[in-house]
Amino acid sequence: MVTAKILVVEDDPRIREIITRILSCEGYQVITSTGGWEALTRVQKESPDLVILDLWLPDLDGLEVCRQLRAKYAIPVIIVSARGEEADKIAGFTLGADDYVTKPFSPAELVLRVKAVLRRVQGSDSWKGREVIRVRGLVIDRASRTVELNGVPINLTAREFDLLWILASHPNRVFSRDQLLNLVWKNEFGADPATVTVLIRRLRQKLEKDPEKPELIKTVWGVGYKFQA
Repeated sequence: MVTAKILVVEDDPRIREIITRILSCEGYQVITSTGGWEALTRVQKESPDLVILDLWLPDLDGLEVCRQLRAKYAIPVIIVSARGEEADKIAGFTLGADDYVTKPFSPAELVLRVKAVLRRVQGSDSWKGREVIRVRGLVIDRASRTVELNGVPINLTAREFDLLWILASHPNRVFSRDQLLNLVWKNEFGADPATVTVLIRRLRQKLEKDPEKPELIKTVWGVGYKFQA
């Protein structure tokens, strides 16, 4: 049986050991790194399925590691950090993190979040079969979880893809932030409607000619968002 490979980037040996132990007990293959530059090298060489990333690293800030990962890879990232302020969380999501866990954390909660992120990336039974949406030069392939715009591949995080698919597969339907939160995050711990706004902004930056005047993902003031067919 093939199990997911998870890279744990954490310089605190005690926390690194805790995370490694609980994930190994769940059957995951765990590799570790104590610094940002080492983490980027290991991602290139090892191709992990998911990265668990601390923000306080001795050589390279975790947010910069997240930014570089998002620029090159589609690997999901879960930030695990003692920096729990709203500004830190927004910064993490803006740079492409798929989830954010604040220290101290519950081992059971971390495992649930890991499983949820991997489930979104790998796809569920209801997502099998090839389904493709084509509109205005945009091609969204649900089976391969890939997106192209005018023939150019667009790198989306797992949550960005899920959010885009929900909107695009229901053209002209208006979703509130709470509805999108429930559909994408599925009642996960700590989910915040503000993160929906962050993901919408990131999608517009990647897909719209002018993110300030979006043509695909429209805001319906006082209600929510819709995909303009």
